[in-house]
Amino acid sequence: MKIGVSLPVREMENDLTAIRDFAQQAEDLGLTHLRVPDQIMRPGNGHLHEPMMLLSYIAAITGTIELVPSVIILPARQTVHFARQAAQLDVLSGGRVRLGIGVGNSEEEFQFLDMNFHDRGRRCSEQMALLKELWTQSEVNFSGEFNQVEGAGLNPLPIQKPIPMWIGARGVPSKAVIQRIGQHSDGWFVLCSPEEFPGVRDLVFTEAQAAGRSPGELGQEAGVAVVGPRELEWKNRVSGWNKMGLSHLCLRTLGGNLSIPQHITKLEQAVNELPDDVRGN
Repeated sequence: MKIGVSLPVREMENDLTAIRDFAQQAEDLGLTHLRVPDQIMRPGNGHLHEPMMLLSYIAAITGTIELVPSVIILPARQTVHFARQAAQLDVLSGGRVRLGIGVGNSEEEFQFLDMNFHDRGRRCSEQMALLKELWTQSEVNFSGEFNQVEGAGLNPLPIQKPIPMWIGARGVPSKAVIQRIGQHSDGWFVLCSPEEFPGVRDLVFTEAQAAGRSPGELGQEAGVAVVGPRELEWKNRVSGWNKMGLSHLCLRTLGGNLSIPQHITKLEQAVNELPDDVRGN
């Protein structure tokens, strides 16, 4: 099981030195990936950097850690423009991008962007299909309900052809999201409980097989907070997810009222205290 961490950007705000130090320390500790959340603009905005721009900065100051915006609200973005941004980030980082994809739940955010909130799920599925073509073909011809491309392509293409796309949704995803995961994605972010996970996994695998895909192609990533009300449980939770066969796990230091320096200290402590059954993976 690959172990990564969520970058606590909401709490570090504009302290770019802290962001740099945290990202570099995560890499030095051997963590495999760094996750950054997305938000464009909505009522009651919290402090949050634009993830693709922030990850371009982090790409320049790290060398191996995977960069994971999670999740990008894809239907709120113009498909070709986002394909170009993601391809460029993949080139700049040396092929280290894994995209988290979601449809969002803020109707106001879609209104501010002049995008239709109510067809976002259907649009997301089409976008994912087009993105795969844009990232693998020098010339694309695509005719969909929402997107039209004829005789053109990105240059440069990304290093990864295509860039992996993982889906994030609510704890127990809807049938439409289950289908999207099984048919279009490379994996999904697990937000359900360990008790619910086998049922969700079986539904996803059934959809993958119906689409002619092997369930083994699909990764799964859960998150575990190492601070906050469940701090005393985190090692057991990590071991539990590992025993369930997840491919990835994300540690979180945010939400525990830590000072900025304490985030790095807590991360170091958590990595040093990872259960033996996980450390050996």
